[in-house]
Amino acid sequence: MPVVLGYDESPGAVRALRVAVEVAAAFGEPLVLVYGAAAPGSMGEEYGAHAEALRKAGRTALGHAVAVADEAGVPTTVEILDERPAAALLDSAARHGARVIVVGTYGESPMRGALLGSTPHKLLHLSSVPVLCVPGDGPA
Repeated sequence: MPVVLGYDESPGAVRALRVAVEVAAAFGEPLVLVYGAAAPGSMGEEYGAHAEALRKAGRTALGHAVAVADEAGVPTTVEILDERPAAALLDSAARHGARVIVVGTYGESPMRGALLGSTPHKLLHLSSVPVLCVPGDGPA
């Protein structure tokens, strides 16, 4: 039962990576690194260029995360999905039979997250597996 991590190199995600690697190592499980980003629109040259830019950013971010996991001896799978982050994480967790989904938070108030629809807030309400929200500030 792998650990699924949403990763985008934001400060919250960097801290969540350290926690996800620790959890995966403790359970002897692999880590599924997910970068979910949907380009706006659905067709045309602009959509294609934006989608490719998002995939490139995802490959770069996840490459850094793989290096951290490799250093800790945690095997990884990388997924770059053309979906909004919460949907990408839920999809990946379902396909892999995840033990837990790990995401970083950005210090938003609960009210702001509820009103604007933050990824952690959506996951807490929609996920059928446990969600571990890692605060973005302070030492891991």
